[in-house]
Amino acid sequence: MTQATPVRKKDDIQLLRINYLRGPNLWTYRPVLEVWLDLGELEDFPSNQLPGFNERLCAWLPALVEHHCGVGERGGFLQRLQEGTWCGHVLEHVVIELLNLSGMPTGFGQTRSTSQRGVYRMVFRARDEQVARVALAQGHRLLMAAINDEAFDVAAAVAAIRDTLDDCYLGPSTAAIVAAATDRRIPHIRLNDGNLCQLGYGARQRRIWTAETDLTSAIAEGIAGEKDLTKSLLSACGVPVPEGEVVASAEEAWEAAERIGLPVVVKPTDGNHGRGVTLDLSVREEIEAAFRLAENHGSEVIVERYIRGHEHRVLVVGGKVVAAARGETAWVTGDGTSTVRQLIDSQLNTDPRRGLSEDHPLNRIVIEEDEVVGLDLQRQGLHADAVPAAGRRVLIQRNGNVAIDCTDEVHPEVAHAVALAARIVGLDVAGIDVVSEDIGRPLHETGGAVVEVNAGPGLLSHLKPAVGSPRPVGRAIVDHLFPETDDAHGGHAAQGRIPIVGVSGTRGTATIARLVAWLLHLGGRHVGLACRDGLFLDRRRVERGDCARWAPGRRLLINRNVEAAVFEHDAAGILGEGLVYDRCDVGVVTDLDGAESLARFDIQASDQLVKVLRTQVDVVLSDGAAVLNAADERIAGMASLCDGEAILYAVDAALPAIASHRADGGRAVCLRDGRVMLAHGAHETMLSEHARAEAVPLDPEVLLAAVAAAWAMGTSPDLIAAGIETFEPALTA
Repeated sequence: MTQATPVRKKDDIQLLRINYLRGPNLWTYRPVLEVWLDLGELEDFPSNQLPGFNERLCAWLPALVEHHCGVGERGGFLQRLQEGTWCGHVLEHVVIELLNLSGMPTGFGQTRSTSQRGVYRMVFRARDEQVARVALAQGHRLLMAAINDEAFDVAAAVAAIRDTLDDCYLGPSTAAIVAAATDRRIPHIRLNDGNLCQLGYGARQRRIWTAETDLTSAIAEGIAGEKDLTKSLLSACGVPVPEGEVVASAEEAWEAAERIGLPVVVKPTDGNHGRGVTLDLSVREEIEAAFRLAENHGSEVIVERYIRGHEHRVLVVGGKVVAAARGETAWVTGDGTSTVRQLIDSQLNTDPRRGLSEDHPLNRIVIEEDEVVGLDLQRQGLHADAVPAAGRRVLIQRNGNVAIDCTDEVHPEVAHAVALAARIVGLDVAGIDVVSEDIGRPLHETGGAVVEVNAGPGLLSHLKPAVGSPRPVGRAIVDHLFPETDDAHGGHAAQGRIPIVGVSGTRGTATIARLVAWLLHLGGRHVGLACRDGLFLDRRRVERGDCARWAPGRRLLINRNVEAAVFEHDAAGILGEGLVYDRCDVGVVTDLDGAESLARFDIQASDQLVKVLRTQVDVVLSDGAAVLNAADERIAGMASLCDGEAILYAVDAALPAIASHRADGGRAVCLRDGRVMLAHGAHETMLSEHARAEAVPLDPEVLLAAVAAAWAMGTSPDLIAAGIETFEPALTA
């Protein structure tokens, strides 16, 4: 009997180079992971020539049907699979789908062949580099398993990506604020591996750390952390609070409870997340046990009058109530056979809204990790392994379940009280804990009270409530930091932007950047400059060497003193790192030279640089300008790609591109009789005789490019002329 010959496994796709492009790049405005890969023998095996491959892939990742791909409709990618597409393209979609399944959805990806057979460049949207690298590794493994008909654990792959996401990416509160900023086209920079983020650039930036802002007073935060001090201040201003006393021992706790009146609450004065808080206590032994629990979770313990009602968390931003959530107690019902622990797992922890991560609106209940649960069980004569009688309801958790949206129910009087509480403490963003039987009625009617004021409140209960509608709390914080009515100074303040000029090319670009920075400085701004000659703050060089790179440029954008910035770029920087900023006011393109030095990027001819350097034009804001060298028709042709206007420059004012542009009412900068001419349509303005080209030790094209950029930034002709006269082309040692 003849045995079938086993099919030889296909060799692995080789990942030749992995590069994270942090800013706008050849592919897109946003960060991407770019992967150079060699298909090897798989170059001869498109998807329709791999037996069973498409079926295995779609069984593992059924949502691939939602990928439109180049077809532009649902099922588009599956159509490409059936027709036959190469494995680099398939890897792109596999990685994107794994990211979608992991909770970091992305819809952007591209795969393009290179000049070398079987070698491709594949990119996909990557909000975080480490998450993207793990997704790539898992996607690569999945793809090869599908090709070679081997087992693969998709759930484990997704879990590995999600674990990296939890470790590396922003928390849900910070991510919501950053997403809201992005919606308003406010740029952001992550300043550490945690949740410290900068919104905006330079002097117009704001910083957030989760839900704390750089407007959050350290004194106010300190007051909020001292519950007894907070209560005394609120009470003095007429905000209803429960009376209470700080105590130093279990005996004092009981004595204070007798003075205040039973029942009481015992809690740490500076705890958080409800840890160590025990409610509705009337028995001495319970109060003393609650004291011992509370002292393990804070520096001091406070005994307060117990307020009957529901726990509420009201979010106040900039003095206004923007969201509110109500809590509910958690109960289980005995069946006569299951222990309390088993009942919790079967009746409460099976709720998909419960979990241990920040993505779950309700916490998973683990008795060993919550001493208050154990104490409440003792008060009911039970413990974790006790078996309640069938039908008996057992209280498991009194607080910690604030996740039912009730924003629309908040009474105006309650809203006024909580907003006042935030102002009294001094917090711009505050989570106010209110206990009331009905938040739709004034507190004096229900006997309700403000029990805590919290700095840096979590936003998850408002972003993902267990019941009710999500609230746009991230947007509220962004609008608080960047009021849209404060849209002065060139329309940038509401987006946290400073004026930015980018200069791309090779011919005299460092000098162009330096001259533009000088002209902006003369206009009264503190100017940062990153170029091949160094890193500059105004006239001071703070770093020597080539600073036309990502890292030095980023240092300018996080500097609070920088009111305007100028950056030099070349094609290698755009291809290898991306631009340092997301958008700019003026983008200058000088030339398409240097292709011979870019073989590592698969660039062989200057025509290929058009797609690279157009990145500088693509990022120009709609109220900005592209400054383009009209002597090269390919560069002048980029004018149609700009969201803003185009200003052409050339030594020869008679160039057809200049004439056509002026005829359409456009602006141009040229030489006429040796003098710099600013033309706007048919109107011409000549700079002073002192700024004649022959009187300035600069290449004429360099001079004209810088003048055009300064003009685009609104610098007056007289100031431009004065700046040219006073500019020092040679740097001092």
